[in-house]
Amino acid sequence: MVRMPPMPAPDPRPGRDAVEAVIAFGANLGDRAETIRQAAARIARLPLVDDLRMSELHETVAVRLDGPDPDAPGYVNAVALVSTRLAPQVLLGLLHAIEEEHGRERRERWGDRTLDLDLIAYGALQSDDPHVLLPHPRAAERLFVLEPWLSVDPDAEIPGRGRVADLVEALRR
Repeated sequence: MVRMPPMPAPDPRPGRDAVEAVIAFGANLGDRAETIRQAAARIARLPLVDDLRMSELHETVAVRLDGPDPDAPGYVNAVALVSTRLAPQVLLGLLHAIEEEHGRERRERWGDRTLDLDLIAYGALQSDDPHVLLPHPRAAERLFVLEPWLSVDPDAEIPGRGRVADLVEALRR
């Protein structure tokens, strides 16, 4: 009788390959920094999330529909790179659930918030599905997204828009 080595156990999480997703964090109400830290820890514990790399926290001026508002409570922003096997629609739904866990209320577009989580990019995927617009349609115009992102990935690119470093340079001019 020939004894064969045991078969390796199947991957308990089969399916899609891991993709690097970019998530932007923002908060301007409550303990902003702590809320962002807790949200990042919660994302890192999601099923099918294998890794999370977070930027430093950045203080920024609130931006309203009509532009910067220095009289509004300031924001703390950050960006995380997440290795995940979650589908983009599922990841976005879970991000919305985490916002709700932190008391997010959607009363006013671009209003004050306890936590804002935006899915900025999902690998090279480009989607015009109104439920999951990728890359995020305004990410290339927002230094409060681009600068933290650049700090954790100096070679970052926004699919269809170009290198993040070039976008930052253009916005600073």
